[in-house]
Amino acid sequence: MSPKSTLFAAGSLLILAGGPNAAAFDAASYHEAQCTRCHDSGVYTRSDRRINSFPALEAQVARCDANLATKLFPEDLSQLVEHLNSNYYKFEN
Repeated sequence: MSPKSTLFAAGSLLILAGGPNAAAFDAASYHEAQCTRCHDSGVYTRSDRRINSFPALEAQVARCDANLATKLFPEDLSQLVEHLNSNYYKFEN
């Protein structure tokens, strides 16, 4: 393998593995673009909301991801849960 092709292969692996060139997940922007397609933020703050604990919030975010087939990485799901919790729910975790 030539030095050029070795360098190309190594660079490709870094990108695929989420190396320095990978885009960082922005939970706030994702929420605005994806979650609000189905509902507004009122579902988080209404008095009769279905989510009443941090584990329930994690489960609901995972269900939404599965239902929408967005296939977020686990660390991105965690960031989204943290975003929702810190901005709306305020559960102890």
